[in-house]
Parts: sequence; C-alpha cells; structure tokens
Amino acid sequence: MIEDSKVRRRRKYDDNFKQQVVAECAQPGASIASIALSHGINANLLHTWRREARQASEPSEPPTPPPTTPQNPPTFIPLALAPSTVPVAADIRIELRRGGTTVAVTWPLGAAAECATWLREILR
Repeated sequence: MIEDSKVRRRRKYDDNFKQQVVAECAQPGASIASIALSHGINANLLHTWRREARQASEPSEPPTPPPTTPQNPPTFIPLALAPSTVPVAADIRIELRRGGTTVAVTWPLGAAAECATWLREILR
C-alpha cells in the first residue's frame, strides 16, 4: 500500500504582500526573477500578479468620442497626395542566362498571364 507522505497545499498571499512585491518590480533595473527568488515565490506567479495589477489599473471601457450634433458636425479633411514617382513599365522584360548564352524577351504588359504560362514552361 502506498502512503501519501506529503499533501501539497497552495500558499495564499495577502494583497499587501502582492502589492509590495509588484512595486519592487517597477523599480528601474529590477529583475523579476531575482525579486521572486528573494521572496521565495515562482517568477511565473509574479508575472501573473503584475498582469493582474496592470489590468486593474486600466480603465474597463475605452473613452467614448463626443457625439456629433448640429453644433459639432463631423468634418471632412481633404489630404493632398504627392504624385507617384514610380515609373510604370510598358512591357515585361525577362533575361534568361544559361551558361554562356543570354536570351532577352520583351512581352507586352497586357498579356502578363500568357507570359507567366510561357515562363513556367521554359523553366521546367
């Protein structure tokens, strides 16, 4: 018959202790692992406490924008866009090199699908 020599129980920490340890983590240059080790707790538990403290300090709902009224109508702000400086190619140019041979092919841009089919066949 096997006997349980030790029954494991979860330790409970009061809120003041948690706040003190989390506050230590907020100090410049603080190491979470070393703070956890110095207090005899697991670093993962300390990360959980920090996350919970951060969530508790955040507002529960995002701020709502002011309502639009006749006195406060939404406004359209036009933006001027700079003209594109990228040159548009009129043709597709492909250069294939095999050994000492170079083949240059120019294909019309309007027939890009046919060019892709041809290129797949050539590269097989």
